[in-house]
Amino acid sequence: MPSTKTELIKKLEKKANQMRVEIIKMIYKAQSGHPGGALSATDIVTALYFHLMNVDTANPTYQDRDRFILSKGHACPVIYAALALKGFYPLAVLDTLRALDSKLQGHPDMNKLPGLDSTSGSLGQGLSVGVGMALVGKMEQKDYHIYVMIGDGESQEGQIWEAAMAANKYKLDNIIAFTDFNRLQVDGFVDEVMPIAPYKEKWESFNWHTQEINGHNLTEIINAVELAREVKDKPHMIIAHTVKGKGVSFMENMAVWHGRAPNAQEYELALQELGGN
Repeated sequence: MPSTKTELIKKLEKKANQMRVEIIKMIYKAQSGHPGGALSATDIVTALYFHLMNVDTANPTYQDRDRFILSKGHACPVIYAALALKGFYPLAVLDTLRALDSKLQGHPDMNKLPGLDSTSGSLGQGLSVGVGMALVGKMEQKDYHIYVMIGDGESQEGQIWEAAMAANKYKLDNIIAFTDFNRLQVDGFVDEVMPIAPYKEKWESFNWHTQEINGHNLTEIINAVELAREVKDKPHMIIAHTVKGKGVSFMENMAVWHGRAPNAQEYELALQELGGN
């Protein structure tokens, strides 16, 4: 364990970069996938799996673990990379992304892969699943936390707000949700497709404890989660302002990289920028 906060952040930054390399590699090999939203979510997922969450690679389903739900399931390369680097399965498995009969499907399938807490991909549903898990935790007087990541485009789905009402009703302070607020969805900018502003005020009006952070600043991510754990009787929303395609210059803030694999030249350039090989 790093002895200082500075050392911890450096270690996590290195891990996040390694995650991005693996994301690019697996999508290139598959020639299919969603790099933009996986790269924007990388720093948050890194902080959760390599510092904040209580999980056990030797016993992925033990009852007192923390849970993570990637509601924006198309960004699954980020969770696949995290689970492999954490040690749930060998890194070589990442080479099978989207292959026939692979455990790494185009959307997460918890019945196929150790370490996954929820099947996801149909947008809008993950937060409801998380609310259910958090409610069980309260009923059974457990002290684990449920972490959920939704997309800003996904927040156009009505079921998100039904889940928000339920979490408030049952005072589920054991659920901590992130919005990967990268401003882009498959058809363009979120504000042009279907505006969701004022976003922070919406969550506050549903009586969620709400914070806004830089979703690529690991210190801010960790501090926001630690604060959320201290606030009682309210569910928690952390609005993480991110960059779609973060870490690869030609992918950043470009809607075309929502669901496109790099060609050979783009692949080499991306790895060069990330320091991969």
